[in-house]
Amino acid sequence: MADAVSPLTPDLEEQLGRIRRAREESEKFVAGQKKLTAEALKLDRDRRLAPWQIALSGMAAGAAFFGAGAAFVKILGP
Repeated sequence: MADAVSPLTPDLEEQLGRIRRAREESEKFVAGQKKLTAEALKLDRDRRLAPWQIALSGMAAGAAFFGAGAAFVKILGP
């Protein structure tokens, strides 16, 4: 009973090893695809929000110029 012989032949062990390696490679590929998909979604979101960012920045700049003009008129005005 001390001599427990493995029921797997060397050929079968080799096939199992290939299957395990293929599975690991597949899992790495899927993880990479998920990462790329997340990056693509982020870029798409940023692309859709860019016009709003420009519009809000323009409005903030306009308000700053308006405030500076009002202060200038108040200081130099009658």
